Amino acid sequence: MIRYFYRRILLAVPVMLGISLLAFVLGLLSPGDPAEFALNQDGMDAPTEAQIAAMREELGLNRPIYVQYLSWLAQVLHGNLGSSYISGKDILQELLLRLPVTVELAVLALVFAAVFGICAGTLCAVYKDSWLDNTVQFFTNIMLAVPGFWLALLMILLFSETLRLLPTSGSESLLCFIMPALAVSFSTIATVCCYVRSSLLTEFAAQYFLVARVRGISKVKLLFCYAFPNAMLPVIALLGNYLAGILGGSVIAESIFALPGISSMALEAIRFRDYPVLQAYVLFTGWLLVLITLGVDMLMFYLNPKLRVGDERNG
Repeated sequence: MIRYFYRRILLAVPVMLGISLLAFVLGLLSPGDPAEFALNQDGMDAPTEAQIAAMREELGLNRPIYVQYLSWLAQVLHGNLGSSYISGKDILQELLLRLPVTVELAVLALVFAAVFGICAGTLCAVYKDSWLDNTVQFFTNIMLAVPGFWLALLMILLFSETLRLLPTSGSESLLCFIMPALAVSFSTIATVCCYVRSSLLTEFAAQYFLVARVRGISKVKLLFCYAFPNAMLPVIALLGNYLAGILGGSVIAESIFALPGISSMALEAIRFRDYPVLQAYVLFTGWLLVLITLGVDMLMFYLNPKLRVGDERNG
């Protein structure tokens, strides 16, 4: 397992370097002069050519591009993501300040997707081709087709404006995250349901399951002790990648429900052309996605004996 872990890290390093290069190029391709932006944060006084030239020298913009990239990457590795053009605040501190909001939203959405999706998929597999199975599959098709922003607006109208049960914005309590998490996880619940149903039906048709039933082992024990653990492996991989996706891209939910997370921070950066913040967001979420994917791979390698056997043969 340690050898597999080292090999996965070695494969992840070039990907992380590629993401850093992409984020750096994003800053280069952004319109406007960074030196002029840095001098004109208030948008009132236009800097002179001499001031712009001095600021370009101070920021190192006169150096070759590869030198700028290596210098920027060194600062990033030391925890310096730069400062915002608009607010002047340290970007890393602002990201860490907003990250807990996005993490809370992502974890709650993951819980909704796992609990509702796994329960519905298990019922569909156990009662295959029954009215319950057909009804759940009908609703999962609808859930996959419903746009997230439309569902968010509908929930605000129903649960906030009509029933007065849930707040429409803010992040002060867990109640503030229920509607955003449902809006984010709605289609994923249907996907998880389909995955669980398909995986369990595959296990039900496996030879070990049929032999165990002939030997008189109870259906409940067969389901939860044998079929369920095997069927959950692809679902765990799906949920892990889903978590990484939410952490990097819950823009719609955060903007509609006014959640001060990192996605809304990126949206504000786009609106005000705050390119250092957008650059840091791309780098931060890209690296976070790689690390979470690496963690999911390690978990799957630990849980699935077939992967370990295949790795030993290849090694």
